[in-house]
Amino acid sequence: MAHIDLKNDLPGIRGLMAFDPQAADALNGLANVLLCRESSLTKGEREMIATYVSSLNDCLFCQSVHGAVASAHLGDANGELISQVKSDFTEAPISAKMKALLGIAGRVQRGGKMVAHRQILDAIAEGATDQEIHDTVLIAAAFCMFNRYVDGLGTWAPEDQQIYKDRAPGIVEGGYTRPGQNA
Repeated sequence: MAHIDLKNDLPGIRGLMAFDPQAADALNGLANVLLCRESSLTKGEREMIATYVSSLNDCLFCQSVHGAVASAHLGDANGELISQVKSDFTEAPISAKMKALLGIAGRVQRGGKMVAHRQILDAIAEGATDQEIHDTVLIAAAFCMFNRYVDGLGTWAPEDQQIYKDRAPGIVEGGYTRPGQNA
């Protein structure tokens, strides 16, 4: 049960967005820009960053939904890759560039000033562009906000991971819209 009466029984951010459609439009717009626009980082890689940060923040709803979407984009049907990224990305079978970007995202999660210039130089050395570094920092910062919004109002999250997997194809197809507007 959420800390406030949301006047709906939707889980996580979906319940909050149904409660405040004006905020939903802005937040979904931001999510679509961060995760769905054309970019040199794939949609799966950007969803992976969102998942990793949400995992560090212990936000069950966000890490579950974005992990399922990342898995769908990456062809990771059983979610093994995303599980590896969440437990120890340095050992996951991902590119050195993604490892460098996830290291930056983890520092942003701890605090913006925690990002070291050396990490930026390391990411550049691994092939990351300024835009990719920018997007990584912005995704990490935004997901700290999304996670705190979801958990700060005490929303509920389904434990059954299949629910998130079932929603992932609709998000892959249609992006982030108001609850009820996509599958």
